[in-house]
Amino acid sequence: MSENDNLLKADGKNEVEKEVSTPKEETTPEVENKTEVTPESEAETKAETESESTKETTSEKTAEAETEVESETETESETETSKNDQHVDEIEAENAEDAEDESNVERHEVEEKDYHAMSMQDLATELNRLLKHHKIQTISKQVNQIKSEFNAKFSELLDQKKEEFIEEGGNEIDFYYTNDTKKLFNQLYKDYKQSISSYYKEREQNLKQNLENRLAIIEEIKGLLSVEENMGTTYKTFKELQEKWRNAGPIPRDKYNNAWNTYHHHVERFYDFLHLNNDLRDMDFKHNYEQKLKIIEQAEELAKDDNVNRSFRELQVLHKLWKEELGPVAKEHREEIWERFSKATKTIHDKRQAYYADLDKAYEKNLEKKENIISQIQAIAEDKASSHGAWQKKIKEIEALREAFFNAGKVPLKVNEATWAKFKDAVRTFNRGKNKFYKELKKDQYENLKKKKDLIKIAEDNKDSEDFKTVTPLMKKIQADWKKIGHVPRRDSDKIWKQFKAACNHYFDRMHAERKAENQHLYDAFDKKVKLLDELKAMELSGDNKADVETLKTKIADWKAIGHVPQNKRYIDGKFYKAIDEAFDKLKMDKSKLEMVKFESKLENLASNDNDTRLLDNEQNFIRKKISEVKSEINQLENNLQFFSNVESDNPLVKDVHKNIDRHKKELDTWKAKLSKLKGMYS
Repeated sequence: MSENDNLLKADGKNEVEKEVSTPKEETTPEVENKTEVTPESEAETKAETESESTKETTSEKTAEAETEVESETETESETETSKNDQHVDEIEAENAEDAEDESNVERHEVEEKDYHAMSMQDLATELNRLLKHHKIQTISKQVNQIKSEFNAKFSELLDQKKEEFIEEGGNEIDFYYTNDTKKLFNQLYKDYKQSISSYYKEREQNLKQNLENRLAIIEEIKGLLSVEENMGTTYKTFKELQEKWRNAGPIPRDKYNNAWNTYHHHVERFYDFLHLNNDLRDMDFKHNYEQKLKIIEQAEELAKDDNVNRSFRELQVLHKLWKEELGPVAKEHREEIWERFSKATKTIHDKRQAYYADLDKAYEKNLEKKENIISQIQAIAEDKASSHGAWQKKIKEIEALREAFFNAGKVPLKVNEATWAKFKDAVRTFNRGKNKFYKELKKDQYENLKKKKDLIKIAEDNKDSEDFKTVTPLMKKIQADWKKIGHVPRRDSDKIWKQFKAACNHYFDRMHAERKAENQHLYDAFDKKVKLLDELKAMELSGDNKADVETLKTKIADWKAIGHVPQNKRYIDGKFYKAIDEAFDKLKMDKSKLEMVKFESKLENLASNDNDTRLLDNEQNFIRKKISEVKSEINQLENNLQFFSNVESDNPLVKDVHKNIDRHKKELDTWKAKLSKLKGMYS
């Protein structure tokens, strides 16, 4: 018969007594029937049978034998099924856990976050925070959840890295991967395991000693029933033992209910023994009854609270007070108050069960979301892209879906592992397709790298050539070819580009320097024109139109006399003639005359390009077009006058038309003069 067989079950319904046992030999006590008593063990009336026997072994280890709780087999007068006791069992299980360490109750105050939505770095940070700010024995639930989530996420990353390693030609047996986050997490978890191990090792000895002390107190209470002395003295000794029991310290959780129920049983037997001195007994009964009524009232108030977790925790405290602080009440009240307390307990229990049922429904909805996300990932994985841009778009979509998956919330525990596995499989399928594409892309990139290296060799072989006529087209061609070649591996891209660019720049810098030396007179002309342009911009007009016109014409003649500039510097001519036009605009001259002066300046510029009449031809075509347009405008205005044949000549509309006709005729004369001037340029 095992140790557990000899101890009370958690509900304290069955109890068998055994005093001495050894690891080698166990004793099954004989059972002796007793007369029925009605003790109050949490208001449950029981009929009991008790047996006492002892057996000593001759083993050398007898001194180490463990003295256990003397237990009695009890039968409840009010028969309840274990299902009906469930609401009480749940409370007692929680209190049994807290009984090992008073600080353990603080575990309810530790916030439980959505670890599934956290990254590996966030999980490591959260584990570190828990270790720093909470007692080690209160965070085991959170630590286990964090460890599970971290391992799952790292496993996913590990699979991905392993696939990439193998696809790049690595041997699976050589694969190894870790990162700084993994190292940090492992160290933090190691610290946790060491701390929790030290805590339990130290606590184990204390719990064992406290249990032995409590068992000894029970034996002393049992012994009071056979003491022949003044009842008042016996009662005083009993009260001292009760106080000693209250201060005896925590005991192992698996012995908690057993020890307390056995203790209550013998306390009730002592009160039954006090029938010779009812005053002492009734006084205690009255006090316990009043206190238990207060507890019941508090429990009934808690039953109205909608915060089910808070009410459950406070109810847990009330049960602890009921069980650990208060003794029995008179027999006539026992069933009544227990049923009332049990009813309030059941109400809270049922509300809590309903709350968790609602949570389960929410988890089911979260499961639907995650299943939908997995389906989307699978669809993206099946759609094979054929370009880098398309794959980059898919990668962003997958990252967004992964984020949504982690933020979707918890799913029912029974499908959590399966859902996680399905998600990892979908992501893994996508990654395999992505890795396959980029593996093939890398092949192309290495071919491109070889092509570009060939171009670099050509550039470097010719960068010092003096045959500019032959090599310049070649250098321009390899530059064009370089642009047509696709991407190369990223690690080589900058390096080979700098190498190619340096060779090309070296050649063209030499070529430009050579050409500049050959055309130094063009660059000297450019410098002179820059100086002349600055002088023109700074020039102040005298106010004498004739003199100012001559000055501007002199500037134009000087500009033309300087001659040509390098091809890439010819933009300066446009700047000069724009400045000339702005200077002419400042003159207070007849508009038509000013227009002709500016036109002559323009012709000087157009005629500066020797042996090329295309600019003059274009200007002539432009003027002829303008003459045609102005003539058309005049004809239209003259036709409009026919509508005013019966209108007085001083009519405003008629006067306005005549005014427009005169303006257009003057404009026509100007355009004709320009054309005549332009024709003279061909002679």
